[in-house]
Amino acid sequence: MNTNRTEQVRAHDGGRFLGHVALPDGGSGPGLVVIQEIFGVNGYIKGVCGRLAKLGYVAMAPDLYWRLSPGVAIDEKDSDGLQRAFGYVGQLDFAKAADDATAALEHLRGLPEVASGKAGILGFCLGGGIAYMVAALSDPVTCISYYGSAVPDALGLARQVRCPILFHFGDADDYIPAKKQEAVREAFAHHAGTEFHVHEGAGHAFDNHNAAKMYQERAARKAWIQTIEFLKRTLPL
Repeated sequence: MNTNRTEQVRAHDGGRFLGHVALPDGGSGPGLVVIQEIFGVNGYIKGVCGRLAKLGYVAMAPDLYWRLSPGVAIDEKDSDGLQRAFGYVGQLDFAKAADDATAALEHLRGLPEVASGKAGILGFCLGGGIAYMVAALSDPVTCISYYGSAVPDALGLARQVRCPILFHFGDADDYIPAKKQEAVREAFAHHAGTEFHVHEGAGHAFDNHNAAKMYQERAARKAWIQTIEFLKRTLPL
């Protein structure tokens, strides 16, 4: 059974924020920073950390809303949950959030449980965009972006990405239509380490099983298998 704990991460510009950590049964492994959706570090994101820990990774989800309101963890099933989440993300400074995610990556690498100091980054929705930005601005070993809504508007960073990168999109995503997805594909045509999957019939946030209106079990299962295979190649245990 994997173990959870909380880490304090020092931001580059001062202050500290928390990161939820899930450790594998073996006690150590490569690291993965898990970047939140717009709902904060809630049960779903902590669950993703748990899934990764079961695979053998040391997973940490940093609180990227700490500058606005530390400890945000919105339940997707709350009647006003989506409205509250949009309120937070509307105030978020993306540049500072990416810098905080980079600080979290550096902190994770330094944990004694992280084998050889190797760590990658993975994110969903808001986090898919932040993870991509970190891949461009820092040096994770690998990057996985699930329906990163900020990616299409930040393609000027594409040529700065040096690590392998996996993109997941849904072909029924109203937030990231096909034209924007194709722009991402074209921007990474030069990058030999890119893997790109578009999931049939899947909308935005299709992996989030706590959000009944968004979850698509078939796409989620297929994408997770692809994610595991990608990690085996790019951040092996």
